[in-house]
Amino acid sequence: MSGTPLLSYAIWVPILAGLIVLATGSDRNAPLARMLALLGSLAGLLVTIPLYTGFDVTTPAMQFVELSPWIPRFNINYSLGVDGISMLFLILNSFITVIVVLAGWQVISSRVAQYNAAFLIMSGLLNGIFASLDAMLFYVFFEASLIPLYLIIGVWGGPRRVYAAFKFFLFTLMGSLLFLISLIYLFVQSGGSFSILDWHKMPIPMVAQMWIFLASLIAFAVKVPMWPVHTWLPDAHVEAPTGGSIVLAAIALKLGAYGFLRFSLPIAPDAAHELSGLMVALSLIAIVYIGLVALVQEDMKKLVAYSSIAHMGFVTLGFFMFGAPTEAGALGAGSVLGVEGALMQMVSHGFVAGAMFYCIGVMYDRVHSRKIADYGGVVNTMPKFAAFFMLFAMANAALPATSGFVGEFMIIMAAVKFNFWVGFTAATTLIVGAAYTLWMYKRVVFGAVANHHVAELTDINGREFLILALLAVCALGMGLYPLPFTEVMHSSVNELLRHIAVSKIL
Repeated sequence: MSGTPLLSYAIWVPILAGLIVLATGSDRNAPLARMLALLGSLAGLLVTIPLYTGFDVTTPAMQFVELSPWIPRFNINYSLGVDGISMLFLILNSFITVIVVLAGWQVISSRVAQYNAAFLIMSGLLNGIFASLDAMLFYVFFEASLIPLYLIIGVWGGPRRVYAAFKFFLFTLMGSLLFLISLIYLFVQSGGSFSILDWHKMPIPMVAQMWIFLASLIAFAVKVPMWPVHTWLPDAHVEAPTGGSIVLAAIALKLGAYGFLRFSLPIAPDAAHELSGLMVALSLIAIVYIGLVALVQEDMKKLVAYSSIAHMGFVTLGFFMFGAPTEAGALGAGSVLGVEGALMQMVSHGFVAGAMFYCIGVMYDRVHSRKIADYGGVVNTMPKFAAFFMLFAMANAALPATSGFVGEFMIIMAAVKFNFWVGFTAATTLIVGAAYTLWMYKRVVFGAVANHHVAELTDINGREFLILALLAVCALGMGLYPLPFTEVMHSSVNELLRHIAVSKIL
């Protein structure tokens, strides 16, 4: 591992690129803004690749650590580091940023510089969330990332964009305020430290753990989003531009789940055990009930939005299926399988949900409708597109050999070990997910040409083909050979569960 500040590069290269793009000004310089945004996003991706190639998979310790004083009076530091849990999300975020810049290349024609700059700046802020080891630094990045996404939805969104943006901002901000209170409490109890790793080692009374867990639960559950605080997501997805929906699904929804692993579970492990039944129940409701809600949607974007909620229910289910602790301090294979499956599901969902929203955006750009009833027979006029759309629909339905299958299968196996009926209930998503996804695909793509709008469609161009091909390679590659993903996270997941198990025994 070199002394190069790779994590700072991952944060500040896209932010600096965003500011440069913003400086291009008016839409008269739109071609220059697009090119600078693409170069900036590629540079942001390139600086994250050494994080993977130089990562030591045998240790759970934080790597590529950076530490500098930021606000010494309050002992707030610019402290960065990644482990096997967080590293993959930096690469995923940087890759998705390249995709969204390409996705808006021709579609966005007004305020082009501002649009691309918002995504680049948000990319750097999101990387800051995944790399922060100081709680206050985490909170600053966590809240700052709301601003670009709020603007993306509110400025470039659909007819009800202001309502959707305000609802998104209000839900997420209200939850975060309770989280801030818990951070201040931990700062006081630790004797004046905002170090997240110090908090992991700090003994905390059970009552305080319960309050900390509940406060963080509200903040992170909104971000996931978990039932019943999920209602902002369908509105945000429907009104957001295609790039906004891709980032929202691929990255922003992962922040709450990541917060559980970095804060709730290691800082309040006993409370997590006590409330695990509640978390499993809420997760199962999201998987089953929200899946049924997706089944009746008439808007393609709403259907995939509800699908995302159900898929993220699998993530929280995988986190909270604790096995009985042993004297050796292990939680059993079921727990390891569940958490690793949840992390795999998070990464896969980034590829698959992002691809699904992009496919819907491709059709919307041509027909200007997201209604399933306005389509039919698309395969007759867009055969290349239909082939890609089929692949991503199958991945969304967890077809074996796609990335969507890997995480769900691991979680279902862990659930059966935990409790047969929990596993059985979770496994119903394999039927419901296939039903709503493939039924939508059948009505949109197959059959005779339904109307003149479909008859006039043109197949995907070179840029659209490239985007879909990149996402297809990721979805298939992860499904056929998941080892490069699982080996990165294994040591860190084992250490996290050992920490939780030891705390429970004590």
